[in-house]
Amino acid sequence: MTRRTAPRRRSLTALCALTVAAVAAMLPAGTSAAQSSSPSHPTWWAKYQHLLTENPTQSPVATTPALSVGANVDVSNEDGPQSETSIAIDPVHPNFIVAGSNEIDRLPMRGYFSRDGGATFGGVDLPLPPASSTNGVDFGSDPGVAFDTQGNVYYVYIVVFFNRFFASIQGTEMAVAKSVDGGATWPQVTYFNFNSGSGKFNDKPMIAVDTNPASPHRDSVYVGWDNASLFNGKSSANNALLFSRSTDGGETFSAPIAVSRVHGGPSAVIGADPFVGPNGEVYMAWHDAQSSQIVVNGSFDGGTTFGKPVVIAPTVIPFDFAAPAEATRGVLVYPSCDADRSSGPFRGTLYCSWADQTASNGMDILLSRSGDRGATWSAPQRVNDDPAGVVHDQFYNWLAADAVTGGVDLSWYDTRNDPDNVKTDVFATSSSDGAASFAPDIRVTTAMSDESAANPCAQAHDQYGDYEGIAAHGGSIHPVWTDARLDCAIDPDTGDQVGEEVFTATISAS
Repeated sequence: MTRRTAPRRRSLTALCALTVAAVAAMLPAGTSAAQSSSPSHPTWWAKYQHLLTENPTQSPVATTPALSVGANVDVSNEDGPQSETSIAIDPVHPNFIVAGSNEIDRLPMRGYFSRDGGATFGGVDLPLPPASSTNGVDFGSDPGVAFDTQGNVYYVYIVVFFNRFFASIQGTEMAVAKSVDGGATWPQVTYFNFNSGSGKFNDKPMIAVDTNPASPHRDSVYVGWDNASLFNGKSSANNALLFSRSTDGGETFSAPIAVSRVHGGPSAVIGADPFVGPNGEVYMAWHDAQSSQIVVNGSFDGGTTFGKPVVIAPTVIPFDFAAPAEATRGVLVYPSCDADRSSGPFRGTLYCSWADQTASNGMDILLSRSGDRGATWSAPQRVNDDPAGVVHDQFYNWLAADAVTGGVDLSWYDTRNDPDNVKTDVFATSSSDGAASFAPDIRVTTAMSDESAANPCAQAHDQYGDYEGIAAHGGSIHPVWTDARLDCAIDPDTGDQVGEEVFTATISAS
């Protein structure tokens, strides 16, 4: 097809300058405007800090074969930084791929679409609702994308409302947009679960769709997110991992139910990841930062009810870690999970991965699996194969189980190629034997990224964001990531700094 590339945009100038005092007025005592995400700050906080100052307008191994990596593809191809990414493959037409990311300099979310298997991408803005007050403003954050079996694709994000000049938060709500043309347009969007004021917020949603042909819940859309008290509020009703579903193609969503235990004080649950088993089972995994545990809960009636949470594994890091490569923002710990929906020998096996600190290796990617619908889990195993006993950090992992081959595919950021443990590559691996063994890790990126504060061109307070993504179908694996190789590049057409870009590549078994 003809290459469809999002045009590079000139960064928008600020409408007005805001003083530090204006920011401090809405923060609790002792909180600085530059503070990164934490149990008392939502994960969209870094984008908010940027918009405070920029104030843009709301414009448009043994049994597993080795892997080979195709060209690195610039998905976003526009000026200004983008970060936090998600990607999905149409299970009926695998050449159709959709991705999403945050726009750091601009208010809307960005959607990307490919019809040639990820060789080229177009780009489009996601819709935003009207502001909640006169002269107010709102922005979108935290993307997640998923296809159904009819060729429809869904894009989840949050909307954060402010009054004029971002002087105070007026509320948040969930958004799920739907595209019927492979992500080129998003004419339908549903907003729900509005939280008024700054006492609580909707944060970090993820989305899954039941794509099992024989499932009684086929094409049901599932969304999970955390709903917490802003600035460590004390209302226990606000601190929960929430779940909602749609059975009418995303037109309406059910009243949210709490999947996590709800108890007094800030429970600091974060990192919701819904995923679907081969018979329509629905699972939700998350990080219980208060108890330092990776946790999962399951539903066997299409998300109508859930059981009791099951601990997959404890974590050393309670919430985030100031790794040298992401010291300003901090590396958030969260699970990425999926289920084998193939017809292979490991059908029904559940897999969850996450990053955690170790005594001598730095941060590693860990994985656990379950063969009994999440009731029990294996001891965590180390996935990355760099030498043990040498401190290099692996973080922001994402996992996909290939519904055709049964392969278990992972990608992550990795500092093994930098003696100073600051610059990153993206690495990936895959298993074809139910995660008993993995192919040798393979470097995906052809250039390293430096998002440290020492890099004068880096988006220091946003850095890599909080997560990346990966999708797999029929042995074709597509990680997507925030890439800083063009941080200092100047667009010859606009004269603006290019900044962070969204990149992908196609990985296949050789």
